[in-house]
Amino acid sequence: MNLRSRAGRRRLRLAVLLALAALLLLVAAFARQLCPFDPYAQDYAAALLPPGPEHPLGTDRYGRDMLSRVLMGGQVSIFSTLALVAAIAVFGTAVGVVCGYAGGAADAVLMRLSDLCLAFPGLVFALAVAAVLGGGVVNAVLALAAVSWPKYARLARSQTLALRRSDFIAAARLAGGQPWQVAVRHLLPNILGPILVTAALDIGTMLMELAGLSFLGLGAQPPTAEWGSMMSDGRSMLQTYPWVVLAPGLAIFVAVALFNLLGDAVRDVLEGDG
Repeated sequence: MNLRSRAGRRRLRLAVLLALAALLLLVAAFARQLCPFDPYAQDYAAALLPPGPEHPLGTDRYGRDMLSRVLMGGQVSIFSTLALVAAIAVFGTAVGVVCGYAGGAADAVLMRLSDLCLAFPGLVFALAVAAVLGGGVVNAVLALAAVSWPKYARLARSQTLALRRSDFIAAARLAGGQPWQVAVRHLLPNILGPILVTAALDIGTMLMELAGLSFLGLGAQPPTAEWGSMMSDGRSMLQTYPWVVLAPGLAIFVAVALFNLLGDAVRDVLEGDG
């Protein structure tokens, strides 16, 4: 009974966090409709107004409403992060399954490439790649993707190596299944749990790293509303007009905390069920 109650609490916690994450995604998806002002309209007469009834989060140096810009920045930051995590999870998992199941030269070459990526600090490597590609959200996503897929490849490969000699895989081969059919129908469903947990826990990390690249000028470029870029634009005014930096910073904190808690909840439920 105690085990059931703990499992029930874990599932309830997951459901609550999923609902909050869904709410955050809905706000980001409909940011344009929710913005009380045009996030890109400049009004120098209203520049650097403190938070008040008309502008709940104040205005920036160009008189743009901070609430509107935080909402639009969430659309850019959150969906860019989700696209990044989905891309590296799918690509890395595919590479790992191919390497672990097929082996041979492909395994040797791709794993050495992943070793090369893992040999450098991730964010430093991403900074170098982003500097070569140039600024922009797409280039920042590509830079982070280029250095972040090996963890999924390593994880998928290790899971595949542990399962490929299992009895159910041998039975699938004897039944006449092609290698790709065995991998997709039998291997992949049995390794998805750890992949999903890693992806869920990675969302917060990738969100911060994407904001970090934008903060350093290698991600979103002004006037695009993006949380990291907004913090960078107002960092010189932290002591005099703190809301310009605190508003996007608080948004990053809330989003990262929510996705980290969601990742922990997913892990607890999957490990508990396992």
